[in-house]
Amino acid sequence: MYDTPAMFIAGEWIDSRASSGAVKNPANGEVLGSFPHAGPADLERAVDAAEAGLRDWRALMPAERCAVLARAAGLLRDRIEEIARIVTLEQGKPLAEARGEVLGAARLLDWDAVAGRHIYGQVVPSDAGSRVTVVYEPIGVVAGFAPWNFPLSSSVRKIGSALAAGCSVILKTAEKTPATGTALVRCLADAGIPRGVVGLVFGEPAAISEFLIGAPAVRMITLTGSVGVGKLLAAQAGAQMKPSLMELGGHAPVIICDDVDAAAVGRLAAGTKFRNAGQICTAPSRFIVHDDVYEPFVESFVEATRSLRVGDGMDAATTMGPLTNPDRCEAMERMIADAQGRAATVRTGGHRIGNRGNFFEPTVLTDVDVEAEVMRDEPFGPVAPIVRFDDLDKAVALANAVPYGLAAYAFTNSATRAGMLAERIESGGLAINQFVGSMPESPFGGVKDSGYGREGGCEGVRAFLTSKSVFHRYAAPSS
Repeated sequence: MYDTPAMFIAGEWIDSRASSGAVKNPANGEVLGSFPHAGPADLERAVDAAEAGLRDWRALMPAERCAVLARAAGLLRDRIEEIARIVTLEQGKPLAEARGEVLGAARLLDWDAVAGRHIYGQVVPSDAGSRVTVVYEPIGVVAGFAPWNFPLSSSVRKIGSALAAGCSVILKTAEKTPATGTALVRCLADAGIPRGVVGLVFGEPAAISEFLIGAPAVRMITLTGSVGVGKLLAAQAGAQMKPSLMELGGHAPVIICDDVDAAAVGRLAAGTKFRNAGQICTAPSRFIVHDDVYEPFVESFVEATRSLRVGDGMDAATTMGPLTNPDRCEAMERMIADAQGRAATVRTGGHRIGNRGNFFEPTVLTDVDVEAEVMRDEPFGPVAPIVRFDDLDKAVALANAVPYGLAAYAFTNSATRAGMLAERIESGGLAINQFVGSMPESPFGGVKDSGYGREGGCEGVRAFLTSKSVFHRYAAPSS
């Protein structure tokens, strides 16, 4: 039921236990297994293999590369039950959500398999007797760092577009979810990825990132992670003139205007907020509601929240699983206490559940002070603060008042208001009258402290390409 994690280096599965770490089930604290730590020799071998694999991979026609990705997507679908169970055991989300993540990862690979076929160059107007062309080439070996909250789909975002662009990739997955990374790479290996083109390593994050970023053969890094880690890795990469793609934290505002059915929006908002126990960087996490519809929204939101069933994600009846990290429970308690100290009301929830596993009640806070910690810092957990507004300009100012800018949401039936919000909200993505954080066909990324660069859409493959201008005069000079 639990796939033993193993590193994948130079086309071989490595299960060295000279140094290892434990993987725990967040629902009960039990040890699921252990995973190997990569040492310097492992990492050096992975880099050498990726450099050698790059030469062969970039030489293939795009259609050949993309056929491998398409086959891997098919294998993800074929193995959906097996992989979903691994995701739930390691990360905690309900099985239904884990199945959704597997299908979402397959969709991402499907898109990359299409986008990689459309890497076109340009012909630039030039003088008679010469031609200027612009060609796009893979940037080289990429080091990808994936998080634990969406261990499968985030890993695909790290490697799918890079592979489609003709790059080789060394993937470092989170220590809490190593078997999920193993399952993904098995799909790629079984789909026929050539030796060395994909590597998979685990271990101590700082040591691995320092080694990979410092390796001359590694030409780019891509990370989904916290703002603090992103800034650290970006600085390390920048010191060596290596580009990076950063998808970092968020604190998404939700503006609810007075011209919508607030009760219907409240039910939808609660269902979205507590997906994956709120551990989503694009999760709606600050609800800014017009005075005239505040109470109907709150009542509906609270009622929907109370209907959630918290439990082990392996139980089909569970609608919200545990937090993956035990320290997130402590963070929730701290944020709730801070909000209460500023006169906020706990309308439901507010406490840890039991003393086994990382379970926390889905919590709704009302009339929250805008200076409360939960309004300023990303909660990354099942706590929903709700505040009032009476003027849309004030709502926009509050939405933009944090250093994050990944996702944002708004509900209004006014085209004028929707247009104004689309222009003024500071975020990488804005969803109006729906909760859509990303899709394979559109670019995904943030502004401000939420990072830079884009995954997905046409921009996803372009991020892993460099342009080369070729100035060609048809005849060489003669005397």
